[in-house]
Amino acid sequence: MSFFSRKLGIDLGTANILVYVPGRGVVLNEPSVVAVSEEDNRIVAIGLEAKEMIGRTPENIIAYRPMKDGVIADYRVTEAMLRYYMDKALGRWNFVKPEVLVSVPAGVTSTERRAVIEAAIRAGAKNAYVVKEPILAAIGAGIPINEAMGHMIVDIGGGTTDVAVISLGGIVASTSVKCAGNRIDYAITDYIKKTFNLGIGDKTAEDIKIKIGSAIPVDEELTITIKGRDFVTGLPRSVEIKTNEIVKAISKDLREMIKAIKDVLQETPPELSSDIIDQGIIMTGGTSQLRNMPELVFRRTGVKAVLAKDPLYCVVKGTGIALEHLDTYKKSVISKR
Repeated sequence: MSFFSRKLGIDLGTANILVYVPGRGVVLNEPSVVAVSEEDNRIVAIGLEAKEMIGRTPENIIAYRPMKDGVIADYRVTEAMLRYYMDKALGRWNFVKPEVLVSVPAGVTSTERRAVIEAAIRAGAKNAYVVKEPILAAIGAGIPINEAMGHMIVDIGGGTTDVAVISLGGIVASTSVKCAGNRIDYAITDYIKKTFNLGIGDKTAEDIKIKIGSAIPVDEELTITIKGRDFVTGLPRSVEIKTNEIVKAISKDLREMIKAIKDVLQETPPELSSDIIDQGIIMTGGTSQLRNMPELVFRRTGVKAVLAKDPLYCVVKGTGIALEHLDTYKKSVISKR
């Protein structure tokens, strides 16, 4: 049976695309970056190879992310990227069209949702289902979502921060803000530009965030030497930067994320609020791995926050589990075509 009906779970993220094949686990984790040649509109590279090209391309090639803030910004390129990853996950000689389950942000509109389904079908899927990310993140984090109990999920990815309270397999209160990992990178780039008159690329900003970034000031600071282009002389230059400077640089964006969490907590029915105090807030997504992020949430909301196991893989694991048990999670699956 499994030979004839192939299934794929796809976490279609702004920063990364992850693919899950039931029985095999996560088979792909690559950046959602595509390099396109401007002359003939041809796709030159996809994934890791294209990410290496960001900021390093000759003028006739552009490398960019076709997903913006968790939704499709460039339809044609996203479709090609999906097809590429589906073929790569299933192997070249796969002639059976797979059933695909794709994740979408909680605040997605019906048009954006339709675009995801259309893109998956045109990329070669037999059926496409979409499920909201917080639900998948909860399933992947091992939360029993069908119980009559409130669970709060904060999924901080590259393009969006999704916050949701889940009970009985559905979302009770939720919000989605377009402030996440990428915004933190921009804030770091901006801070270095204003403070040191130094221009750095997106990739360097991301490295700084991962290597020394923190959500709250720390006593033992980490330092990193960054290299970039001096705006005054136009020549290459390097400077040293410390953790607490980054904390200052990204504090505004972190405040926006905390506000989203507070907004959802304020909308939550009292019975579920008491559940959340007992259970704590579950944090998933790549950016929730920023140092001391759960501690910041606890300080600002008074509710303990816990980082899920393998936060980056929660959503994609959720897609896999939902595919294997479609009947159990029927209520949570939004639409198919």
